[in-house]
Amino acid sequence: MATQHSRSAARLMMAPAVVLLLGWMLIPLTMTLYFSFKKYLPMRGGDLGWVGFDNYVRFVTSSAFWPSVMTTLIIVGGVLAITVCLGIVLAILLNQPMWGQGFVRILVIAPFFVMPTVSALVWKNMFMDPNYGLFAYLWEFFGATPVQWMSQASLTSITIIVSWQWLPFATLILLTAIQSLDREQLDAAEMDGAPASKRFAYITLPHLGRAITVVILIQTIFLLSIFAEIFVTTGGAFGTKTLTYLIFQRVLESQNIGLGSAGGVYAIILANIVAIFLMRIVGKNLDA
Repeated sequence: MATQHSRSAARLMMAPAVVLLLGWMLIPLTMTLYFSFKKYLPMRGGDLGWVGFDNYVRFVTSSAFWPSVMTTLIIVGGVLAITVCLGIVLAILLNQPMWGQGFVRILVIAPFFVMPTVSALVWKNMFMDPNYGLFAYLWEFFGATPVQWMSQASLTSITIIVSWQWLPFATLILLTAIQSLDREQLDAAEMDGAPASKRFAYITLPHLGRAITVVILIQTIFLLSIFAEIFVTTGGAFGTKTLTYLIFQRVLESQNIGLGSAGGVYAIILANIVAIFLMRIVGKNLDA
């Protein structure tokens, strides 16, 4: 049993880490809120004083704001749909006994450890290049005209690239969940004459419910801030400008720190709304 002295010692040892984490989060947030109420142009006059909520009004009434929010949600939704569906398929396949099972699992998980900029450049130059990419050669082999992926199918391209990066994460979580499934339930259902589709729909899929909600929650939090893949592929053109990329343009390209900070606050609000919505879903599944 822990004594009062041991609890005090534990709090004392945890205090530096807690203070560091609070500072890591609160200082940037405080500075973002501070600059969002000011007109601050580093290369054009510096601090030009307080402007109240003018930055917020200008950002939300910008013609690029709502399209960037919709683009963000479309990419997030597309990536979630692909990674969850393919993740379930891969998890089921990897759970089957096969030769070199460990090596295959490592190959499937490997893309998750590749830097986003590197994977985006690989896809852009090696696969999606309209002249020398692998997809272009495949299209020409079947007598079709190669697709200009970064201009004609820009959102699809970004969704494919990001899905490739996050598919290993979803597969790993879902594979762990499948491995915890009681095999006796599946054997009993098979003995009762239930086909594979019924066993999947009524036993395997309900068992994966918690794992799926965890995958959706964690991926959504990170996907809302997608930036690197867009920066190195389309540069925000052809309808791929997300909210994060719009903030980047306002802060670095337009050198308007106040306007970009207001956009950052909107991004935080959007992330919290989505997180609260997903937490309610996750909570229901975890309580079930």
